[in-house]
Amino acid sequence: MGAGPSTEAEREPLLVPSHAETNSQPVNSRVYGRRWLVLTLFSLLGLMQGMVWNFWGPIQNSAVHAYGFSKSDIAVLVLWGPVGFVPWLLFMWLMDKKGLRASLLLSAFLMLLGAALRSIPLPDQHLKRWFIHGGQLLNGLAGPTVMSAGPYLSTTWFAPDQRATATAVASLFSYLGGAASFVVGPLVVPAPNETQAGTVTMSDSSIRDRIQLVMYAELTAIAVLFAAVLLYFPSRPPIPPSVAAASQRLSYRSSICRLLSNLRFLMIALAYAVPTGVIAGWSGVLDMVLTPAKVSQVDAGWIGFWSTVGGCVFGVAMARFADSIRGMLKLILVLMLAGASLSSTWFTLTCLSRVTHLPSTAAILYTSCILVGIFINSSVPIFFELFIETVYPVPEGITCGVVTFLGNLVTGLLLFFLTFYCTELSWLNWCLTGSCLFSLVLILFFRESYDRLYLDVFVSV
Repeated sequence: MGAGPSTEAEREPLLVPSHAETNSQPVNSRVYGRRWLVLTLFSLLGLMQGMVWNFWGPIQNSAVHAYGFSKSDIAVLVLWGPVGFVPWLLFMWLMDKKGLRASLLLSAFLMLLGAALRSIPLPDQHLKRWFIHGGQLLNGLAGPTVMSAGPYLSTTWFAPDQRATATAVASLFSYLGGAASFVVGPLVVPAPNETQAGTVTMSDSSIRDRIQLVMYAELTAIAVLFAAVLLYFPSRPPIPPSVAAASQRLSYRSSICRLLSNLRFLMIALAYAVPTGVIAGWSGVLDMVLTPAKVSQVDAGWIGFWSTVGGCVFGVAMARFADSIRGMLKLILVLMLAGASLSSTWFTLTCLSRVTHLPSTAAILYTSCILVGIFINSSVPIFFELFIETVYPVPEGITCGVVTFLGNLVTGLLLFFLTFYCTELSWLNWCLTGSCLFSLVLILFFRESYDRLYLDVFVSV
């Protein structure tokens, strides 16, 4: 369905809404250069939200010694991210009624407040722990916007032959932030009982100072981004870039009702939410998962980093491919989920080498774990595009808000169980494998449709 990029003629409105629907004069489509600045600001906020969310998991051994956290405490700190999605309806309503600027400003302010709260230097460690938990919760409240508004931004600002790519960049930067924390945390914050310059053991107070340094740096970056969004971040361009961007959408209430009554949407929503939700919780405690395999905190951080970065790079490449050859979203997802199922099974059986007698080397653990992250994380923007095509004309922000809420609900349930069953984590690896197989089966039976693409490219008057 379209072997190459759309032409300028295809970007002209092919179907103009009536005056009764839009209360405005018909307009031609136009793509603005400023769209890249808008995408950059949004993506960088997603990057910082992901870094703050995944800050504690990669340094859990250091946090245990510095602040007296238990493994259950680390799971709860990661859990605040999914908990932040509880009021997701409020953020989706605000985005639908006031535009992306209002919703993003509120989310950026919550991120700034959370980063400031957890960075307050307090001598009372018990009180400090409560402030850290509060800061993580406030950062989690920014999740509904930064994790689900990428497709809304791409439709509002980008032409049809760039939408999937823009969705991939906007959606995957929060994952890239989680990947960055796998490296920044272990490199800056030393593991307990390690030596400085080979002679001096790092004390708990020194570890706390390093953690505080990272939190100050993240606070500064968030403050700069908040100021940039406050000074310049328009809700929409003066002229829409496509017919779909200019067309009338369903109301907020009608959209929710249609989504909940659409069996095809619920089917693909589960196919997205289960594996992405499981891998989010799994990667948030990856250091704990790999500890029985005698993988160090730094090595676990690098494994988590490359698995997520690989997924982001591969996801953008696949999105660009989807922009070039349209109508292939289901096939791309089938291939990705088949790869995820095989690689997660390989990783799970490798971790049980005492039973399976499979070779368990650092290279095998690196390869299998990185492949899991590449296949699952890269499927996110493809899923988002397929959601929107399936339920159009439901607004993009509402559609992706629902599915990201479901994904975080799965993450929350997984981390909730982890607070009770945190001594032996092989069950977590089996959950990851089962989620990939479950999603693959659903996608194989899913019947795809491309209503928005048809409106933009094939409808003519």
